[in-house]
Amino acid sequence: MPTITTSSLDGMKVAILVADGFEQVEMTEPRQALDRAGAHTQIVSPMDGSVRGWNHHDPADTFEVDVPLKGAKAEDFDALLLPGGVVNPDTLRIHEQAVAFVRAFVEAGKPIAAICHGPWTLIDAGGVKGRKMTSWPSLRADLSNAGAKWSDAEVVVDRDLVTSRKPDDLPAFNREMTKMFELAYEAALH
Repeated sequence: MPTITTSSLDGMKVAILVADGFEQVEMTEPRQALDRAGAHTQIVSPMDGSVRGWNHHDPADTFEVDVPLKGAKAEDFDALLLPGGVVNPDTLRIHEQAVAFVRAFVEAGKPIAAICHGPWTLIDAGGVKGRKMTSWPSLRADLSNAGAKWSDAEVVVDRDLVTSRKPDDLPAFNREMTKMFELAYEAALH
């Protein structure tokens, strides 16, 4: 009989929190990496029905919302992915429920992956003080002022948080996100 192998993230539930205006590739590529590793990814959004990605400054594809934010609970998920784009996190950080959703992951010590402008929402959720992070360069002052130790690096891993700067960093981001999520998931199962 052939050997059946299981993927490293089989059964892990990952919330992808987005509003309209997320950088599409920063959602689709990490989502594909997580799905390939066996995770069950779901788009969570304050938007009803569907949400639209962007390719830099141009509208791109729409994606169905799997779980409306109003019905989402952090305890139903094992990890969180925060894609960037300027409009997306700027919308999320002033949405009370979105900030509370992210804060619940922070407080529970669940793994979080954020890229580009995605860490903006973490500031409002109280998730950056004392953390080593990177982001899109324009967030440097915001993150530093909120107590983060910012560096201009392709990817930064600090315990249960992985961050990257931009779409060009996606290979490193996806690798480190998958590795960190796997370690956290194994620890949670044992």
